[in-house]
Amino acid sequence: MSSNVGLSTPRGSGTSGYVQRNLSHLKPRDSAQPYPKDYDTIKNRQRQPDKEILEHDRKREIEVKVFELRDKLEDEGVDEDEIDDQCDALRKKLEAEQARKGGGGPNAKNLKSHQVHELAKAKIDESEKLRSALGISKDYEEGSHWKKQEERKLERERERARGDKD
Repeated sequence: MSSNVGLSTPRGSGTSGYVQRNLSHLKPRDSAQPYPKDYDTIKNRQRQPDKEILEHDRKREIEVKVFELRDKLEDEGVDEDEIDDQCDALRKKLEAEQARKGGGGPNAKNLKSHQVHELAKAKIDESEKLRSALGISKDYEEGSHWKKQEERKLERERERARGDKD
């Protein structure tokens, strides 16, 4: 017997005295809400991409192309100095091409799900284009319209209160 549950002694009861818990018992739910009511935490915040990771991926993409050229030239039996010269020329050409593009941003349609930082940058670029197309200012705060309405309402109430006192 434990915690005053069950029989004081199983003698004569025809049972072993083992007490099982009631598996059909429903525990009362917590009164707390599962999600916070704080609207500041609910706002959609875009994940900022890590610039170092984006730069690393850009450089890695260039080096992959350079390595493919090096591998191809080595298979053809080209002299090592000539291979180095061609690889350096290709590297400079690709870097100049990237600089000319100005890092216009990745195309979200061509990205894979594991390219999180590229996807985040593409999403930010897309949001910027949409914001500029709709003429929304950079310092616009979501829901600020309701705040302005609330302020106007409070101001009218204050004016009424002043009018009543006079």
